[in-house]
Parts: sequence; structure tokens; C-alpha cells
Amino acid sequence: MDKMIFGRYYPGGSFIHRLDPRLKLIINIIFIVLIFLIKHWYDYLILGGVVLAGVLLSGVSLRFFLRGLRPMLWLILFTVGLQLFFTSGQHVYWKWGVLSVSQEGLINATYIALRFLLIIFMSTLLTLTTQPLAIADGMEYLMRPLKVVHFPVNDVALMLSIALRFVPKLMDETTKIMNAQRARGVDFNNGSLIKRVKALIPLLIPLMMSSLDIATDLTTAMISRGYRDGEGRTRYRILKWRRQDTWTLVTFVIIAIVAVL
Repeated sequence: MDKMIFGRYYPGGSFIHRLDPRLKLIINIIFIVLIFLIKHWYDYLILGGVVLAGVLLSGVSLRFFLRGLRPMLWLILFTVGLQLFFTSGQHVYWKWGVLSVSQEGLINATYIALRFLLIIFMSTLLTLTTQPLAIADGMEYLMRPLKVVHFPVNDVALMLSIALRFVPKLMDETTKIMNAQRARGVDFNNGSLIKRVKALIPLLIPLMMSSLDIATDLTTAMISRGYRDGEGRTRYRILKWRRQDTWTLVTFVIIAIVAVL
């Protein structure tokens, strides 16, 4: 849990840190859509180069990204395994009952793994280089056209900012509760899979109570400061779109068009 870096902010003054949060959100949205449109290995190579360039320009160590990927490794392997063993194809290399390994399965599993890695890296790059409040402000700005249909843009932006802010907090709280349970003799690492899952059940109630306490404290703090809703509130930090944001967006759009065509 303590190695989960998604949702955490890494302070810095790099080129990526200085970009407008609206730009980074737009690039992430285009990137996620693009990752499901491309079909060839060289397209993944192009997008992988974009992600690598972003990591290098962010000033965050690549090893830091790879270490943060470890908690999600089992989810990636599970999804890749489903694609590998349950995708039927004409060129079958191995078969046993309902399980089989085919050329099509290998290709699909490779593409799924690359999609997972690229999306996780790009999304993590957004949260590491952008403060949660800036992400919420950017989301609120991009969703402003939805006010025409009376969509609660301000409330959604507030919920997103709270969620991003407290994901690392809940991770740290989970680690603290696990250490307390270990001190009382609970073993989370040994035994069968069922035994280890049962050992995790005592974590749920303390974690839920801790989450409710955090939510109650936050509610009290907001009410005591006179918060009602986000409509008409002034801002301390004003988002400014600069020339470097325009050139970055133009460059990314050109790369996206090249990858699609």
C-alpha cells in the first residue's frame, strides 16, 4: 500500500509541472481514447515514446514510476492471463481443456498489457505533477458547457478533488491498520490464499470507521467555514493558458494524428 503512487502529488518545478492542468487533462483524455484506436505495434511504440518523454520532462525518476506499478502488477497479470488463455484463434500453440494459447491470444495479451502500462503511466504522470486542487479546477473548467443542461459541475469537481486528495490518505491509513494487526499477531503473508483473504477482513471495519471519521471532520470543517456550494465562489489560484501550453497541445495532436494514420 505504501508504494501506491497514483493520486499522490510530487512537488517540483519541471516543464510538466508548469503546464496548465486543463492541458494535461485534455492530453490524458485524448491519450486514453487513442490507446484504444491504434492497432499496430509501431503505434504503441510512438505512444510509449510520448510517455517516456513526459516522465523524463517531469523530473520524476523512472524507477519511482516502476516501483509504484508493483501494487497493480497482479491486476495486470490477471487481465493479461484471461486474454492469453481464453482467446481463441486459428494458430494454436498449446491447448488443454478450455485453456489454449494461440497467436491471436498472444497478440491480444501483449496489446492489453501495453494499454494497461501506458494508461497507468500517463494517469500517474498527471497526478504526480498536478496538485489535486488544480486538477479539480481544470475538470470544472472543462465541464462548464454541461451547465447548460443543469449538470452539477461544481459539486462533481469538489468530489473529484476530495477523492484525489484522500486516496493517498486512505492508503496510508490501511498500512497503519495492517501494522497494528501484525503487532497483534495477524499474519497477512503466509498460508493459503483463502486464509490470507480472511486475514484481510478485519481491516475493513477499522478502515470504514476511519473513512467515516475523516469524512465527518471534513464536513465539519467545510460547514464551519461557511461552504454551501461552488457556484459564484472566487478563486485564489487563477488558471492561465500560456504559449508553451499551446505548443505542447499542437505537438501532441500532431503525434496523435501520425499514430492514427
